[in-house]
Amino acid sequence: YHICRYSRVMLRLDLEQSTIKWGDKMLFIIIAVIVFVLDRLTKHLVATQMLPGQTIPIIEDFFHLTYIENAGAAFGIFRNRTWFLLAVTVIALLFVIYLAFTLARKNKLMILALGLIMGGALGNMLDRFRTGMVVDFLDFRGIWPYIFNVADIGLVCGVMLLGWRIIMDIKE
Repeated sequence: YHICRYSRVMLRLDLEQSTIKWGDKMLFIIIAVIVFVLDRLTKHLVATQMLPGQTIPIIEDFFHLTYIENAGAAFGIFRNRTWFLLAVTVIALLFVIYLAFTLARKNKLMILALGLIMGGALGNMLDRFRTGMVVDFLDFRGIWPYIFNVADIGLVCGVMLLGWRIIMDIKE
């Protein structure tokens, strides 16, 4: 009887722990999907409602919607190297998935960061795979010289949060 009761308690503990892990995995997936869907939706709206090069001032001389097609990576680097960028993205995504399903357990900030990175990387990767270019449209003329998109926001915020988390772990 004691062995059976002990087995039930251990089984309950295992299920509770796997539920926590599954919840973390779901949070990672949900964040990635939200970023990806927002990115796809906004890019679709821009690509179907604007012409390449067209700009719409939202706040004059500060924030415009400007439709460009970027054949490179961040800041236009690696221009027209689509297959290289796709390969790097796949390797980075595999690393992000590994981190999310192993090291990030029970660390909500790290899971958030990795979900943002995953969603952003998938959004830009799909553009590159389909057309060889990424649709960019967020143009903060008053403070930033580059045009970017929702996927870029996810990537940058995710990398910043991940860096902050790593620095905090080093301090501890």
